[in-house]
Amino acid sequence: MTYEPGTLEGERLLLTDDRPRRRRRWIIAALAALALVGGWFVFKHEKAAPPPAQSADAGGPNVTVIVPGNQLVDRTVSATGTLAARREMPVGVAGEGGMVSRVLVEPGQWVKAGQVLATVDRSVQAQTAASLAAQIGVAQSDLTLAQSELERAQSLVDRGFISKADVQRRIATRDAAAARLKVSRAALSEQRARNARLDIRAPAEGLVLTRGVEPGQIVSSGSGVLFRMAKGGEMEMRAQLSEGDLQAIHVGSPATVTPVGDTRQFSGQVWQVSPIIDPQTRQGIARVALSYNPALRPGGFASTTITANAGNAPELPQSALQSDDQGNYVYIVDGNNKAQRRNVTLGPVDNNKVAIATGLTGNERVVLSAGAFLNPGQKVTPILRRQGS
Repeated sequence: MTYEPGTLEGERLLLTDDRPRRRRRWIIAALAALALVGGWFVFKHEKAAPPPAQSADAGGPNVTVIVPGNQLVDRTVSATGTLAARREMPVGVAGEGGMVSRVLVEPGQWVKAGQVLATVDRSVQAQTAASLAAQIGVAQSDLTLAQSELERAQSLVDRGFISKADVQRRIATRDAAAARLKVSRAALSEQRARNARLDIRAPAEGLVLTRGVEPGQIVSSGSGVLFRMAKGGEMEMRAQLSEGDLQAIHVGSPATVTPVGDTRQFSGQVWQVSPIIDPQTRQGIARVALSYNPALRPGGFASTTITANAGNAPELPQSALQSDDQGNYVYIVDGNNKAQRRNVTLGPVDNNKVAIATGLTGNERVVLSAGAFLNPGQKVTPILRRQGS
């Protein structure tokens, strides 16, 4: 059906067909207005809000840091020296001497205190002892006779057959006989003691080191040393140490000794530290006590490692250390998170760690690695790593 424009029906039809269009236009306009209002609100809010705060560490590279603290540092000192008997005992002739009849021990043999090492011929001295023993018998007989005569005289003096003067003489005779008996006995004891000294004996238990006498040799008190012994078999190493190393050593420091030509290690400890320094070599001696072992031969050469207590000090991994023409240094991170160079003096090195003798207190944040890529004053972002992690 069609209607003419300008007629009533035609106008009504046009109004009916235009309503949906106008409704859509209004919806689109409303949405556009809302979008404009929302955009204006967001723009205003972003303009009014302050910019986000920048981190103090922003812009700096991440670096791992560690706070080393202080640990008890053991210092290892290496040295060389000679082996010797800790207490060497020279043995010689104590008596008048004579011709050696027997030698009963060899070097390397263990002997007890008082054991006979060698004997000197005593044929003449034995005869002298026998003569003195006979004189004791004569003196004893004289004393017995003098005592009997005295007793008879005392029984007769009361009857008037013997005077009191005769009794006194017999008492004197008896006393003289008793004195001669004592002298004879003393002379025999002295001779026996002299004969006993003809036996060359060990003064104490120990190890025979050297033998300097043979059968048939004539010896006397002026013959010098016939045997050398190590008392108790105890050995020692006399380690030559510099002045600086000697300062770190103390009595009781544990040590490990390795003789030349042997792969075995023997444990010991320092028992004496030299109180003086050789003015020529600028060295002193630390004496390391060792237990007896056949491999430890006096006069031999050996090396030792002595563990000394160097005190408390910070310890760092070697990756934290740097060096240049000015010496050794590390980087620390200050309170403003800036890397700062810190010169240090190194102490003992052990187990991939280095003790810091001077330069650090142990409370600093030390850059653990990548220090070679930092510059003094550079801003960094520290990442703390705990000890042992």
